[in-house]
Amino acid sequence: MRVTTTRGPAGRWPLVRPWLGVAARLGLAAVWLYAGATKVGDLAASGRAVNAYQVMPYEVATAIGAALPFVELALGLLLLAGLATRLSAGISAALLVVFVAGIASAWARGLAIDCGCFGSGGQLAAGQSPSYLPEILRDLGFLALAGFLLIWPRTPFSVDGWLAGDPSVEDDDEQS
Repeated sequence: MRVTTTRGPAGRWPLVRPWLGVAARLGLAAVWLYAGATKVGDLAASGRAVNAYQVMPYEVATAIGAALPFVELALGLLLLAGLATRLSAGISAALLVVFVAGIASAWARGLAIDCGCFGSGGQLAAGQSPSYLPEILRDLGFLALAGFLLIWPRTPFSVDGWLAGDPSVEDDDEQS
């Protein structure tokens, strides 16, 4: 005879949360790896995309644009490995807030630009219209993933867990 116990949603949380964390970590890693990979081959275009926001001098924008793909790739690799997860999630969250603010600023100022999030951006051609709301909503979704990892950084199959010598992730008190 099989005996089952009913566990409410709160009872399932310790079992589900680590796997949601893996999904959040790997999902955000994929975003950063793809974003960085699409830009790293043309750093000048990445600089022009940052400059299109018209919020800083050209020289600063191009330097930031040239560095950004490498930051994105580094974040992606760290999250993929599960190394320095909370720090990577914090930097991710900060970058995403800056991205959302930049897109909202461009929208509010009536600029017609491509965000440059996943490849070359910059001024849109005549007749093209920007898609700011979907870009902001997408980045807010990514921000939610980063927020989850800020709160619960320890996930299965991570270097963080291996280094801590604690493969168990069910105990929230051990989160650091």
